[in-house]
Amino acid sequence: MKTIIYSISILLFALYPSKSIKAQALIDLESGLVFTGYNDVRIPGDLGTIFSLKNDFIPKTDLFYRIRFNYTIKSRHTLSLLYAPLETKSKGSVTNDIFFEGIVFPANTQLNGTYKFNSYRLTYRYNIVQKPKFEFGLGFTAKIRDAKISLSSPGLISEKTNVGFVPIINFRLLWKVDDKFGLLLDGDALAAPQGRAEDILIAATHKLSNNFDIRAGYRILEGGADNDEVYNFALFHYLSIGISYTFKNNAKSN
Repeated sequence: MKTIIYSISILLFALYPSKSIKAQALIDLESGLVFTGYNDVRIPGDLGTIFSLKNDFIPKTDLFYRIRFNYTIKSRHTLSLLYAPLETKSKGSVTNDIFFEGIVFPANTQLNGTYKFNSYRLTYRYNIVQKPKFEFGLGFTAKIRDAKISLSSPGLISEKTNVGFVPIINFRLLWKVDDKFGLLLDGDALAAPQGRAEDILIAATHKLSNNFDIRAGYRILEGGADNDEVYNFALFHYLSIGISYTFKNNAKSN
């Protein structure tokens, strides 16, 4: 976490808008509650025992946070860096043995499950529509996932980790109801034969000042993969609040 904050600080300093370019930087913080919708697991994907970290176990409701840094040039070109950690824990037992990543967990044993899906994303987006009351942009996100699923019981523990790259389509739609309030639809999403991923926010926005904006809404995170190595599809619901600060630069471009 310290490394991420340090990297964002360095990037903010390096890219802070110069007087010769009409550009602005933004830092955004988001937090709230996250709930498990479903979380089905089978590891290995071809030989493991399928179980649910939602239905067979009791998942905890957790707090979450996200940090995003944006740098926008001439109001249309936006570069974005996001750190979005997620880790949930659950407990429970089932009436059958579970074969998970090389370990057999006996039936009726109290089990602890951990699901981690940390996300690091670099995004470029271009605002196709730029009107006083309506903005729409499309772009591309390069996502690095740092994932882990683990099971443990007294005397036994097994886990599956994965770090990988995922390309995703990014989009943002903002409708400004008036000078203060708006509706925002923002997210990353892509589906392919290997799996799918969606991370979408719908929120009401309010401009507090020339620099500060706040929002409140609902975020959905869903996706997974189905192959010989891993079968996992998960859905998470977020109750989200966010605040952003824009470093204004009103200088005109040359």
